[in-house]
Amino acid sequence: MEYTKLGKSDLTVSRICMGCMGFGEAGNGQHSWTVDETHSRQIIKRGLELGVNFFDTAISYQSGTSEQYLGRAIRDFAKRDEVIVATKFLPRTSEEIAAGITGQQHIEQMLNKSLANLGMDYVDLYIYHMWDYQTPLYDIMEGLNRVVKAGKARYIGISNCFAYQLCKANALAEQEGFAKFVSVQGHYNLIFREEEREMAKLCHEDSIAMTPYSALAGGRLSKHPGETSKRLREDHYAQLKYGATAKADGVIIDRVAELAKELGVSMTEVALAWLLTKVTAPVVGATKIHHIEGASKAVELYLSDDEIRFLEEPYVPHSLVGVMAQNTAASAKEQHVWSIGNQSI
Repeated sequence: MEYTKLGKSDLTVSRICMGCMGFGEAGNGQHSWTVDETHSRQIIKRGLELGVNFFDTAISYQSGTSEQYLGRAIRDFAKRDEVIVATKFLPRTSEEIAAGITGQQHIEQMLNKSLANLGMDYVDLYIYHMWDYQTPLYDIMEGLNRVVKAGKARYIGISNCFAYQLCKANALAEQEGFAKFVSVQGHYNLIFREEEREMAKLCHEDSIAMTPYSALAGGRLSKHPGETSKRLREDHYAQLKYGATAKADGVIIDRVAELAKELGVSMTEVALAWLLTKVTAPVVGATKIHHIEGASKAVELYLSDDEIRFLEEPYVPHSLVGVMAQNTAASAKEQHVWSIGNQSI
């Protein structure tokens, strides 16, 4: 395993981050392919043996049971100060807004609940899961700064945002003396490279770590044409993200398979080795032991410039999908309201 600093933070992280969205009570969330605690523990333990020290979860994953499984496994298999634990919080609910719960209060309540789930006094990285268009940015940044000052979070990160939003948030934080985002977790892989348009450039210039999710495109970049799995069949959210571009994406997936065969490695290793040339640490979901074993091997694979060009050449632009498509709609709605407001003045 290789290790690096997470952006400008003091956190030393493994180049592979274990994504824990697949852990949790099967009937307690939207994902039918999640694994129970016994299997989750086995995967986490194997990851630790392979040198993985970076784990990503969220309070929304299986109603908090992902956090609970991870916390108990860390207590049993590792020393707390030798692992980097990241978790995430969602925007305020409509009920919270109606009840007058502020952004600062929401963040404190969410983190306290996550810490209880994890059985920990602090998290190393607390991530703003998706942009909250109903809450002033100042409230979010002040709320995050408060939990950092309280010692409940060492650093903060953000997920599912546009480059302008990240830039705007960190500018406000710098102006007010608040904690700044040290990392961004966006949708980025070999068949979805839209982060390269602006986000990657911003992160490079400002030394912000990129820790993308969907590193293997919901398993598509690890399966030969015609292969399937429970995840591929039942992950409807991933089908939503990749279904419309399956034909164009298939050309790249075929090249991943071809290069993997030529190099005598797995498709997982090729796809992640490519991503490792672009980012700090991809978040790789694991629901079987061989998933984390294959991901860990990718760190040892170095692709030549010609091999990278071979993989990248067929890419065509993609429309925003998933959370970022929702973000676009929310942003457009906000802009429309602002325009109407201006006209009425």
